[in-house]
Amino acid sequence: MNLRPRVNGRKILRSLVNIFILLAIFMIGVNVGNGRLEWSRNKPVSGDLPAQLNFGGVDDVYQALKANYDGKLTQSQLEDGMKHGLAASTKDPYTVFFTAKEAKEFNDQLNNSFSGIGAQLGKDKDSNLEVIAPIDGLPADKAGIKAKDIIVSINGTTTSGMSVDDAVNRIRGPKGTKVKLQVVRNRAETLDFTITRQDINLPSVKTKTLDGNIGYIQITSFSNDTTESVQKAAQNFKKQNVKGIVLDMRDNPGGLLDASIRVSSLWLPQGTKILDEKQGGTVIDSSSSIGGDVLNGIPTVVLINSGSASASEITAGALRDNKAAYIIGEKSYGKGVVQQLINFGDGSQLKVTVASWYRPNGQNINHLGITPDKVIKITEAEAKAGTDTQLQAAQAYLNK
Repeated sequence: MNLRPRVNGRKILRSLVNIFILLAIFMIGVNVGNGRLEWSRNKPVSGDLPAQLNFGGVDDVYQALKANYDGKLTQSQLEDGMKHGLAASTKDPYTVFFTAKEAKEFNDQLNNSFSGIGAQLGKDKDSNLEVIAPIDGLPADKAGIKAKDIIVSINGTTTSGMSVDDAVNRIRGPKGTKVKLQVVRNRAETLDFTITRQDINLPSVKTKTLDGNIGYIQITSFSNDTTESVQKAAQNFKKQNVKGIVLDMRDNPGGLLDASIRVSSLWLPQGTKILDEKQGGTVIDSSSSIGGDVLNGIPTVVLINSGSASASEITAGALRDNKAAYIIGEKSYGKGVVQQLINFGDGSQLKVTVASWYRPNGQNINHLGITPDKVIKITEAEAKAGTDTQLQAAQAYLNK
């Protein structure tokens, strides 16, 4: 994920159920696309939308449900369903409405504090629910879930047509409970897993010094704690006069855009382009390094694989295109769109795709990924034996 934090939220989509409130919901809902985001724009993002929606058909459905549904419905269910539906109508897997409860769970997950199995999910180009990356050492990884596995059912419920966030909510649950997943691997092998959930609260950065005086920085996600941790590591490695840096972003599903910019800035002189953001081919925003490039000039290898997505791809692309790093590993996931979080007064949120991002070399990597300078795949046998041939290659490169 690439997420832009929303500084000032707006109160949108209040209550409905009767026709007056339905009208208010839809009229205000249109404003989600009216350009009042972080940037100023000459025209609405979705400029072809009408000033008002025809909501008569929605009220017909509401009246039919009210008169005929054999079950219990509450006002909050209907309100939340309307809001979820507005976001889902985009058919964009990354544009999602969160209730206050869902928003808390999402932000807990973003900051590596949640209860679940420890796997980042996404959609492949065919809209299959796919594992972007299992988190090393957590239940999904220990059970044998791998990046690129397609999840076809959760507790017996098919994932066909299921949103990523719905799937995440179904997989998460209280510590000690179990979730059953059926996956298809390599489009050929069907596997069943029963995984016990656990509390997950992980720092996003791990560092150490490798043999040969090489600094090693592993970023597992771009979270609130990432920038400060990497800056401290960079200062320490600079003082140690290391001869090289390994930046390991394998199985890093992304996170906060601002964190990726600040991390990239540790290698890049102030004002160096990191990415452009475009809507319909027009550049609407550009991000450049902000200074503090304490690692500038230190030979660096970036490690990526198929589980490296979004913000990790931004960092890898920025360092590679600006000749600050050499990339080793496997082709990355390929998520070239940016989301923004819009906060509402009741604690709910809208996560909305606001742009596509482009590397300094002008490439958008959506569904394409970043191909390393040196492609090295870790075989099943090497993985079982704990042999990290990609890291070994990085050390060999820096020890030349």
